[in-house]
Amino acid sequence: MRDIVLISDARVTSIPVEESGEQLVDVRGRLRTDERLADPEGAFAHLRLGLLTRLEEAQEQLPGGYRLLVVEGYRPPAAQKEIFDGYSTELRALYPEMSPAELLAAASRYVSPVEIAPHTAGAAVDLTLSTDDGTELDMGTPINATPEQSDGACYTDASGLSPEARHHRKLLGVALDTVGLVNYPTEWWHWSYGDRYWAMTTGAPAALYGPRAL
Repeated sequence: MRDIVLISDARVTSIPVEESGEQLVDVRGRLRTDERLADPEGAFAHLRLGLLTRLEEAQEQLPGGYRLLVVEGYRPPAAQKEIFDGYSTELRALYPEMSPAELLAAASRYVSPVEIAPHTAGAAVDLTLSTDDGTELDMGTPINATPEQSDGACYTDASGLSPEARHHRKLLGVALDTVGLVNYPTEWWHWSYGDRYWAMTTGAPAALYGPRAL
């Protein structure tokens, strides 16, 4: 776990953005979506077109009987800030000895600072697997389980998972990796394309997508 580069790391934040101008597209009707984090504007169901087309390709990579289930895509900056600030407050209460830098790093295991958050660019998607009839599959933890809640099982390569959960994570990972997405290793459900973390992981000179309004 010590080798994981967090999204707040300077190796990520220093990467420039060369905004492509690509539109945000509603994925409903093209991919299966879940309403648990739905907002009145439907922001949760929007992604950059380049990410959406790659997810459609990934769906084709899955064995029969498996479906991608999109839980959250685009997230308005105000919502991102609220989540980051709330989790930082929880950590500060749990670990009052942490310095501001340590607190930033700890919070970034689970949620990105708003200024570099891939969700605010429509470049990241939180998703899982379901069966054809919509039954959500065992992935070891619920989506959005914090490291504290899951005792670290939210990490993509966490040990101690059941064989079934490990198998499902591998299925998801292979399909998404094949089409060029990258995973944030502290969250098995979080995958992105075109953001700074993707650029750092793939060696691209710049991110394709920066924060934008819906």
